[in-house]
Amino acid sequence: MRSIQEYQEIISVELDKFLEEVKGTELYAPVKYVLGLGGKRMRPVLTLMGTDMFDGKLPDSYKSALGIEVFHNFTLLHDDIMDDAPLRRGSKTVHEKWDVNAAILSGDVMFVQAFTLVTSCRTEYLRAVIDIFNVTAIEVCEGQQLDMEFETREDVTLQEYLEMIKLKTSVLVGCALELGAVLADAPKEDSRNLYEFGLNLGMAFQIMDDLLDVFGDAQVFGKQVGGDIITNKKTYLLLKALEEANESQEVELRKWMSNSVQNPEKKVQAVTAIFEDLQVKEAANQLMEQYYKKALDALGRINVAPEKKAYFKGFAEQLMKRNH
Repeated sequence: MRSIQEYQEIISVELDKFLEEVKGTELYAPVKYVLGLGGKRMRPVLTLMGTDMFDGKLPDSYKSALGIEVFHNFTLLHDDIMDDAPLRRGSKTVHEKWDVNAAILSGDVMFVQAFTLVTSCRTEYLRAVIDIFNVTAIEVCEGQQLDMEFETREDVTLQEYLEMIKLKTSVLVGCALELGAVLADAPKEDSRNLYEFGLNLGMAFQIMDDLLDVFGDAQVFGKQVGGDIITNKKTYLLLKALEEANESQEVELRKWMSNSVQNPEKKVQAVTAIFEDLQVKEAANQLMEQYYKKALDALGRINVAPEKKAYFKGFAEQLMKRNH
């Protein structure tokens, strides 16, 4: 196994090669722009890690890994349109820099590019790779649809929320790892257990994200604390609070979440106080730990050398070590 930095450097080189080959017409300018905005490139790194875990030939996974990164950025590009987001990684979003039509069309071509890259693998793995990628791509779209529906629904349940984050976020983490394993000719059961490791780790990470938005250190987290509360975003914490609240607490919560507030700081303080009264932080931490344990259990079932499992466990530990 290599260091995360080494995997990132491989992806960076492959991405540079890909961008050099991308045509220079106006259709492709947003593609180059959005892929050039940076990021940790963790999803393609996971694909390379999956291949290394089973002693595969790493270069055989380069294009498929890059395809996962292009697909991820395609979803961000279209999500930004739907959310009317002005910024992505501190820069203008594509629909702001160009326009909505350009962003839609460039996103469409990115999806085709992603599929082409992902399926640029040895013929004997092609059917499995197509099946894994297509299922995941559909699930990600289903997750985004649920996320949009939740914006206008007042009856979202905890189970619906967990299904949404699984589809929108976690399945791609699992997919990235499973593709790497498949490309290394790993046994199917091991490939699926690696998928389950990624899926459950992704769930734990997303719940941690919800926690940090309210209870994290802004300096460490890198985001405004309470941003989800200010924007009335339905998170695990809010939905758990509504589930546990008595009548007066529910009325108070819904008042804060339905009205436009002139004083965001006051709103964050009031809603956070209700969260603390209902001990939703403790509930979220408990659920996060359950998903993390499921991830490690799946990792334990994989038939590889203990040192490789230790590497993945160390990766998971580092991922979950954020200030909360």
